[in-house]
Amino acid sequence: MMNAFARSLALGVLTWVGGAFAPLHAEDRVEALLQQMTQGEKLSLVRGAAEPAATSQGQAGYWPGVPRLGIPALRLADGPPGVLTRQASTGMTATMGLAATFSRDDARANGLVIGEDARALGEDVVLEPYINIHRDQTWERAYNTFGEDPFLAGEIAAAEVRGIQQQGVMAQAKHFIAYEGADDVFVDEQALHEIYAAPFAAVIEAGVASIMCSYNRINGEYSCGNAATLQRLLREELHFEGFVTSDWGAVHDTLYLNRGLDLEMPGYRLSDNFLAYLDAASSRSPFDSVAQMAVPPAPDDALPEEPPHTAEPPPMSLPAPAIGLHAALGSGQVLESTIDAAVRRILRQLKRFGYLDQPPSHAVVPERTREHAPILQKTAEDASVLLKNDHALPLKPEDLDNLALIGPGAGQLIAIGVSGEKALGHLDRQIGPLKLLQDLGHMHFAVADDMTGEAMPVSALSYRDDSGPWHEATAGSDGAAARSAAVLEYTMQRGTALPPATKHRWRGEFSTATDGDYVLNLQLLGAIGSLSIDGRRVAATDELGLHGGVLQSSEDNLLPTVDGLDNVRRRVHLSAGAHSFALELHGDSSGQPVQVRLAWVTPAQRRIAYQEAIEAARRAHTAMVFAWSRGRPDFALPGDQDALIRDVAAVNSNTIVVLNASEPMAMPWLSEVKAILLMWYPGDEGGPATVNLLLGRVSPAGRLPFTWPVKVEDNVANDPTHPERHSNRAGGSTRYSEGLFIGYRWFDQQQRAPLFPFGFGLSYTRFAYSELSARRTVNGALVRFKLSNRGTVTGDEVPQVYLGAPRNRPTGVQFAERALVGFDRVRLAAGESRIMEVHIPARQLQYWSTAQHRWIDAPRRTVYVGASSRDLRLRASL
Repeated sequence: MMNAFARSLALGVLTWVGGAFAPLHAEDRVEALLQQMTQGEKLSLVRGAAEPAATSQGQAGYWPGVPRLGIPALRLADGPPGVLTRQASTGMTATMGLAATFSRDDARANGLVIGEDARALGEDVVLEPYINIHRDQTWERAYNTFGEDPFLAGEIAAAEVRGIQQQGVMAQAKHFIAYEGADDVFVDEQALHEIYAAPFAAVIEAGVASIMCSYNRINGEYSCGNAATLQRLLREELHFEGFVTSDWGAVHDTLYLNRGLDLEMPGYRLSDNFLAYLDAASSRSPFDSVAQMAVPPAPDDALPEEPPHTAEPPPMSLPAPAIGLHAALGSGQVLESTIDAAVRRILRQLKRFGYLDQPPSHAVVPERTREHAPILQKTAEDASVLLKNDHALPLKPEDLDNLALIGPGAGQLIAIGVSGEKALGHLDRQIGPLKLLQDLGHMHFAVADDMTGEAMPVSALSYRDDSGPWHEATAGSDGAAARSAAVLEYTMQRGTALPPATKHRWRGEFSTATDGDYVLNLQLLGAIGSLSIDGRRVAATDELGLHGGVLQSSEDNLLPTVDGLDNVRRRVHLSAGAHSFALELHGDSSGQPVQVRLAWVTPAQRRIAYQEAIEAARRAHTAMVFAWSRGRPDFALPGDQDALIRDVAAVNSNTIVVLNASEPMAMPWLSEVKAILLMWYPGDEGGPATVNLLLGRVSPAGRLPFTWPVKVEDNVANDPTHPERHSNRAGGSTRYSEGLFIGYRWFDQQQRAPLFPFGFGLSYTRFAYSELSARRTVNGALVRFKLSNRGTVTGDEVPQVYLGAPRNRPTGVQFAERALVGFDRVRLAAGESRIMEVHIPARQLQYWSTAQHRWIDAPRRTVYVGASSRDLRLRASL
């Protein structure tokens, strides 16, 4: 066995200098490793691999390294927010909520939690922050952004990157570039630089290790093979020194390596339409079993409250690829020096993060959940936006003496909203508001929309395991014969859970008393499965779980069941009479006991639950409705929540709405309620955060990171007079013909009134602004003003600095009427005043000249300071 000295020599860690062995300089170390690699080893480092099942944590990706040379393998984990693996992990405030804090300190603290969690979960690269622009709220991933303003998004993202990487974990910012919902984007040079590249410039300045190129095309070329954006913009103009990773399946040609790509993910074939273009030999994968990951979805995977998913657009025709690096190298289409450059960029980051000196252990250890709880709670509190308050909040003693809490989000915490690529949280930390309030007064709880339901009475039930024949089964803990209308319920709560990793199939019958829409619930944990009714599959979990072959409790519904099971809920129209069902499941790889329940909510039960909510509101002094949205339908609350809020308000004039959502929506009941508190998806500690805000222990101070329109057609990407701007136009490209004018810039240009402006948020106290001055500095400008708390309680204020267009606008250049260029968040006690100083970075004083292809200073500007984009109380010349 080599001693440490000999190993250091072999790995190129030491070199002979001046008659002695000395450590290599970092760049020399990287070059030494490159020289020792075989060509095959180099080729293996520009593509991902499949981690062996015995060690995989079910993360998004894996990079194989070169063990022979001490180059460690890397795991890449999904987000945001949080870290998604097969392990339950911290549920964090939604990304839009983090942006709403307008707090770099909160963003950095959240990054620290993400970084620490990644290390605890054995992960090395986190695929976040997500820094595309909120341009089209009807896009299904728009909720994942940091809002509509590039300066805000960049500042929050940069702070989060610093927090993540302070923990020795690489951050990978995504998705480069102009990935806002459209497939083929045409965007002008000025908008590309000032809007869409700006957040990436911020994270590059923060030292982000990697950037993910996106699925879409930009000005006709796919992002991951676009030399104009990857080579010229990203590397030459923005000076990015890290490595570029493809989004999963975003490579369409081996020659993308010549245009700025460094690493293909996942790097192996998943299906016929998901090839591995940087496979050294061909498009065939050595991991043929992985092709089974592509599982057809259930016929309708929408929640009962949401509209069905529309059909996916047909796959795009792809260019004829050059597949296989050996062939490309042999023909001279790819040079070995190009491979070296890509590998070099990756190795530099490994060296920078210390992975070459001390390889990550990949051991999985418990997260520091309790230590992180104060950060999560503060973030949820700081994110909250008080949209309306007619003297209803904070709650008063008379409210608590007779308070109705209505909606499933009152009894359970709506912590994460949409499952997606985020961590799903720790259920034991997710405490609902009802439990936290019930000892403070007299509470009436009415669920209104019962998402757990009750076990369905079934009959003619038969059962078999892996290999046994069908036999008559008993169901339920009472041992009643299947023929006598039992239930199919095997849970920890009932003490009837089934052994781990077992396979089971049931078939039987159930009866419906009337025609109608029934909500059928397939409730599982420790297993994956499917449910068929009358021979048609109506509900199923993902075949492999969200990641790693493990089903987690919050994957399929807004909420898990009240006893913590994943809940696949589907609305099915059934006629009166008998119906057959078949339920199949097999244990997942978690090692947990298999739990299963077949439950339902009948039309009659739904009507009763709704009416009970109205009656609870009628009897209460104050009614509080907890409403929710996951972004579907577009610009509306799902299900009958609008009607519920109006019906509650009709019988109780003191109605408060608490919203769990990450997108704007219509509010037909706005004038009928007393207060609206937007909590986003607050994460694991959202329960105490919500209660602290309702009780006035904390004054809300979050600010909207997007403009809230009166109607969705007011948005630039949804304007019916400009169809070229719409995302996902069938058979056509999307043209960002608005240029810079998105979000509040668009509303200002059109002189259009929003429902709530960008940067808006109310407080339990009042703030005054005065004594503004502004002057140029060597690195931008400095704005000074006095901020005073004129109210009676301590609270945070978020002063915002906007820059007007130059007085003499150059011809052919766009300028927003006002653009955010600075902000801060400050806490002031009642009666306290403070002189504030906000720095405007030099870049914010410039514009991109399309004619000269460079940044140019724009003098003679007006500086505005205030509490939102439409509440600007001070102005000064700069």
